[in-house]
Amino acid sequence: MNLNFGNLFGAFPGGIAQGLIWGFMALGVYITFRLLDIADLTVDGSFTTGGAVTVMLILAGVNPWVALLCALGAGILAGTVTGLLHTVFDIPAILSGILTQFALYSINLAIMGMTANKGLPVDKYKLAVTSRNINSSILTALLLTALVIAVLYWYFGTEHGSAMRATGSNPEMSKAQGININTMKVIGLAMSNGFVAMSGGLLSQYQGFADINMGRGAIVIGLAAVIIGEVLGNALLGKRMNFAGRLAFISLGGVIYYLVIVIVLWLKLDSNYLKLLTAVVVAIFLSVPNIQAKMKTSFSRAGKRSVKSSREVSE
Repeated sequence: MNLNFGNLFGAFPGGIAQGLIWGFMALGVYITFRLLDIADLTVDGSFTTGGAVTVMLILAGVNPWVALLCALGAGILAGTVTGLLHTVFDIPAILSGILTQFALYSINLAIMGMTANKGLPVDKYKLAVTSRNINSSILTALLLTALVIAVLYWYFGTEHGSAMRATGSNPEMSKAQGININTMKVIGLAMSNGFVAMSGGLLSQYQGFADINMGRGAIVIGLAAVIIGEVLGNALLGKRMNFAGRLAFISLGGVIYYLVIVIVLWLKLDSNYLKLLTAVVVAIFLSVPNIQAKMKTSFSRAGKRSVKSSREVSE
């Protein structure tokens, strides 16, 4: 097998651009998965919704940035539906997400005119990001990432944002403090899916089309980015990492994930195993904190036994 390192390094910028785009989705997943402690499966549907809305609006002559804002709004609506199913009708969160995701499949088809794929002619429209100009796309994605992280850092530092974080941390105590935890859950799910849909809108512009299956497995990729970012951030900064730093590392987790994908493809491994690789990567990084905790506990116990033995010998 002849491997050309020039091809590998040449593919890195494209991987970085896609990683940054998926980083928006990872930030959305972080809100539900970590802050609200909810496993939201709406993501696979709302990601496609963002792509479908963006492509159809651009084809209709709408400015690509306005189309992205509309994708954000569509994602917020999808997340709100999941939140209402969960809070108003007392359907478990995971089932609420599955129901919304299931319904979105038909809705996404309807948005794209009942076609499974809708192309976006790159030469005909001026897009926010495109694979034709990777360097510009990376810069645009970086600026958007910085803006989103700044907004999230500000919001979760407010009283309202702190109430949402408290809801995920300790719902019963939050309720006792007068926080409407159902409202917080709905807002959190809406916000999360808004960012997910915006990520889908960016990806559809970057790749030049929207596809009904483009969001399949998105939740796993988002979890991979969240876990990779958290593990890396804790390893490099530890207790010095603040909330803004955590959000930045989660976005970086998306980049690292896609660079791993680039390396896998460069090694000429069968691309059909990419989802298996993703599942393995997520499982490994999910287990790292538990392994570290067990190792610390083992070393602590060993140290205590050593001290106890030394005392017994001296006596």
